Amino acid sequence: MQSFPTEQLIAEWQGLVERYPMDVASALRDIAQDFASDLATQFYDEMLADPASASFLHHDQVRSGLHRSMSGWIATLFAARTLADVQELIELQHRVGHVHARIEIPVSLVLRGARCLKERLAIQVQESFPPATWREASGLANGLVDLAIEIMCHAFSQSHDRNSRAEEAYRLFSVSQNVGAEKERQRAALLDWENQLMFALASGDSADELPSLASSEFGLWFRHKASHAFQGSPECASILKSIEDIDLGLPLMGVSGPYRTAEDSLHLLRQVREATKSIKFLLDSLFEQACDLDAGRDVLTRLLNRKFLPVVLGKEVLHCRQSGHSFAVLMIDVDHFKPINDTHGHEAGDMVLQQLAGLLLCNTRGGDYAFRLGGEEFLLILVDIDPAKALATAEKLRQLISREPFRIPQGELHLTVSIGLAVHDGHPDYKPLLQRADRALYQAKHGGRNRCEVAL
Repeated sequence: MQSFPTEQLIAEWQGLVERYPMDVASALRDIAQDFASDLATQFYDEMLADPASASFLHHDQVRSGLHRSMSGWIATLFAARTLADVQELIELQHRVGHVHARIEIPVSLVLRGARCLKERLAIQVQESFPPATWREASGLANGLVDLAIEIMCHAFSQSHDRNSRAEEAYRLFSVSQNVGAEKERQRAALLDWENQLMFALASGDSADELPSLASSEFGLWFRHKASHAFQGSPECASILKSIEDIDLGLPLMGVSGPYRTAEDSLHLLRQVREATKSIKFLLDSLFEQACDLDAGRDVLTRLLNRKFLPVVLGKEVLHCRQSGHSFAVLMIDVDHFKPINDTHGHEAGDMVLQQLAGLLLCNTRGGDYAFRLGGEEFLLILVDIDPAKALATAEKLRQLISREPFRIPQGELHLTVSIGLAVHDGHPDYKPLLQRADRALYQAKHGGRNRCEVAL
């Protein structure tokens, strides 16, 4: 979730106050300080009388600290005079929002409390201000409360999203294999990139021809999967920084770079070797923290199931918004699958699905995602890809599957698949993307099967 810059919030806060006369703001500040305790008492009396909010509050909590905190919040909300005061107030709203998320107070309850406070404050303002100015004072009071609650709720959403990611991270991590197998696979992918770089340098490739770590098998896997699974860990941040630093240094290693001598090139090469060695060490540390949880994986194929599809799609939509890259969704359905079960039995059908899942995994990149949606329907998410490459990948998979002999107890059989392809178009909601891919799959099935259709 995008954070609002502090400078923007300060400007909004100051702009709100400046719309009203200084004497009104000053008098409102005095009233808030004088009646803060009474307003807090009225606030909690009403909240405790409501069954929904009373489940999160009790009288002992109010007496032991909440009343004092609320009184202080009301008094300081209208007391900001300087730029530093406003900044401190904004930081306070962020802290309160993070606390609300940590103790799981619903946003609806916070909004209800704000409405209650504004009603009580309006009564006090009307009693304290002359008729000519009480409406202005009430408008300023409501505006400041609303802005404070907006900042508070935004901080709540950030913390809530972070907590949700932490709860599901390890499940997302074990996408198709156990931790031990994934560890060896990614170490091998990192080594493979290192070997490709050495070969490119030995061949005298120019700087723009050197393979980047970020776009390698390991880089795609780490940026799209592991970085989400281990978000917040210092090891994860260090690996991402190392990937960035290595790729920034690649232009210096090409023949067109300023480092011409063998000694200079050797020095840079040693730096890359040390950086990749550090990545391997940090990677081992991350895997030691991981646990192999089966929740979220299809029992038969070991692919992800529908449970985590919203999480992955939401993450990729956010990644696209931040990076400017795109991703594609492939809906894959086995043609005429029912006759396989009817003719050869469900055991044969299960074996076909398992082999198909393995084929999809072996022919996609480390950062891509593979799901079994149910029955004979699968879904692939191809990350960091443009429409032309996505279609080429879909066609390659379709042809590969059509040529593959699938082993069953009775021998071998051949099958085909229909594929619907949709590329993310920047829409913030991923559901239209799935609907477009589903419609494309429908067109492929009803257009003769064994074909790819691209959603418009």
